[in-house]
Amino acid sequence: MTDQTIDAPRILRTRHELRRRNLTVAATERLTPHMIRLTLTGADLHDFASTAPDDHMKLILNADSDAPQMRDYTPRRYSTSELVVDVVDHPGGPAADWARAAAVGDAIIIGGPRGSQQIEGDIAHWLLIGDETALPAIGRWIEEMPAATRVTSIVGVPDAADEQTVTTAADWTAHWLHRPLEQATDPASYLAALDAMSLPPRTFVWVAAEAMVARAIRTHLLDKGHDKQWIKASGYWVAGQADASDKGIED
Repeated sequence: MTDQTIDAPRILRTRHELRRRNLTVAATERLTPHMIRLTLTGADLHDFASTAPDDHMKLILNADSDAPQMRDYTPRRYSTSELVVDVVDHPGGPAADWARAAAVGDAIIIGGPRGSQQIEGDIAHWLLIGDETALPAIGRWIEEMPAATRVTSIVGVPDAADEQTVTTAADWTAHWLHRPLEQATDPASYLAALDAMSLPPRTFVWVAAEAMVARAIRTHLLDKGHDKQWIKASGYWVAGQADASDKGIED
């Protein structure tokens, strides 16, 4: 249970210039059986900005066609000359199809991020919960955390081969939940993992998964007495709906 006497964390919102950037695939890597990593380069990155680990930008696919498709992805790592994007490899996704076939030299257009939401406050412990789609944000978050920051992650992936190693100075405890991709809409394993742990005071919980799963996790935390001001939950995708999300799950 969160100590109600402690001031709740605050979200610092920053707006970025929204424009399209023309980039080129510089490298591709099969990071795990269900994750493809692409390294993009281009002069348009000289002023690229992403100040929060859970930022989203648009991959603009088939940009020259009459029906371009756009999908949200996290900037996993970036500099003024290079941008790394991790794409979950799953059947039927246009971005996954593109990433699977991408080759060095291919062109891609991105847009955004439109803005960033940085979480600030007297946070003693971070709990990051998510599925494969949230893993790029979780990995970046843990990687960028200052030394000795206490952080725990609970991440659902198909099997042990899909677990990822993150280099970090933080005090990181990882919990991996193994289930098939077809069971990514079942919150049971996350709820069981939460029941097996005791959250210390001043724990901020960040959740991102399928929308109903994220909602179930948030509700479970509230039922256990965790203050809603210490939770940020998002549905990164919605089962049965293409290109749908619920980025601000509340009561």
